[in-house]
Amino acid sequence: MSTIWRLAGVAGLTMILAACGTGDGGSRQGAAGGRPVVTASGVVIDASYAPLPGWDGDDASAAVQAFRQSCARLLRQPASYPLGPDGIAGRVSDWVGPCRAAEQVAPGPEAARRFFEQWFEPLVLGGGQTGLFTGYYEPELRGSLTRTAKFDTPLYRMPPKSRRMPTRAQIQNGALARRGLELLWVDDPVDAFFLEIQGSGRVRLTDGRVIGVEYAGQNGHPYHPVGRTLVSWGELELESVSMVAIRDWMRRNPKRMAALKATNPSNIFFRLKDAVGARGAMGVPLTTGRSLAVDPKSVPLGVPVWVDLADAPSAGQIVRRLVVAQDTGGAIKGAVRGDLFWGVGEAAGAAAGGMRARGRAWMLVPRQRTLGISAAR
Repeated sequence: MSTIWRLAGVAGLTMILAACGTGDGGSRQGAAGGRPVVTASGVVIDASYAPLPGWDGDDASAAVQAFRQSCARLLRQPASYPLGPDGIAGRVSDWVGPCRAAEQVAPGPEAARRFFEQWFEPLVLGGGQTGLFTGYYEPELRGSLTRTAKFDTPLYRMPPKSRRMPTRAQIQNGALARRGLELLWVDDPVDAFFLEIQGSGRVRLTDGRVIGVEYAGQNGHPYHPVGRTLVSWGELELESVSMVAIRDWMRRNPKRMAALKATNPSNIFFRLKDAVGARGAMGVPLTTGRSLAVDPKSVPLGVPVWVDLADAPSAGQIVRRLVVAQDTGGAIKGAVRGDLFWGVGEAAGAAAGGMRARGRAWMLVPRQRTLGISAAR
């Protein structure tokens, strides 16, 4: 699912790990206590377990399952490998205990909360500042293995690399036609375009079979966001640019759609994947509503992250839940910047496309960890 095509938002904030502030719900002190430490770069951290907004109201059972999926890949790294800036999330060896314990967690929200509270402590990201959180999903298209009058939009496989690959405009004008590079044919050019943005998806064939497709490569030309083009054309206001708005414009302007897409010279190619189902940069299955794409330079893949978001496409416009960092994206930069996976299909696409939430985040790290830092005196 990871792709340089992920819709760009505002620049991410620099990661500062600082003391968790007091949220709603009273005081909660972790078993490890609150000894301050200082990183090699001089950032002071108070690692006490302060309350997270809405923590007691979240059913983290699904997050336990997502974390188990991550452990399989996380523990494949060298035991001494440091995780996060200054190794603030410890080393891979520090995650063996939590990962083994995760396999024994009983069903239910209470057991899930007890597990995370016993094994982890939260560290606030970005000094408690707010950042942008968008959404993504796995689209499902309708397709055929052969071209027909209905299925006439090709998904191309990666062509042999050459000194200069064709641009999107050239591909639209037939540069790759009749070369045997058509992987599949789909019935909707709008859906095909947004499949490129998501990077992977599934296609339901005419015989009822469902097959997976994923990112195989790119034509080497720079990416230009078509939302920016629509703003320059006077078709959209900058504040209103979103996946939903772009899709709606394409539906209303089918004769101008090719010209719009041609302003982005980059083109994505696909290949079939072994299993149907979205997978992130970690290579593990993504969990609806519990998998988060992050900037791995700030938040290491595999770690649990608590998010407190407002203006989200959910009940009450609030999202307060435990997620797991399992994916990346080209537009995801900085510590307080994320892309939440909403699932599969049209409803998930509507939620993901309309998500431009803002909020805070905390990274959960093992209480007992080997730090590349020294204790403050």
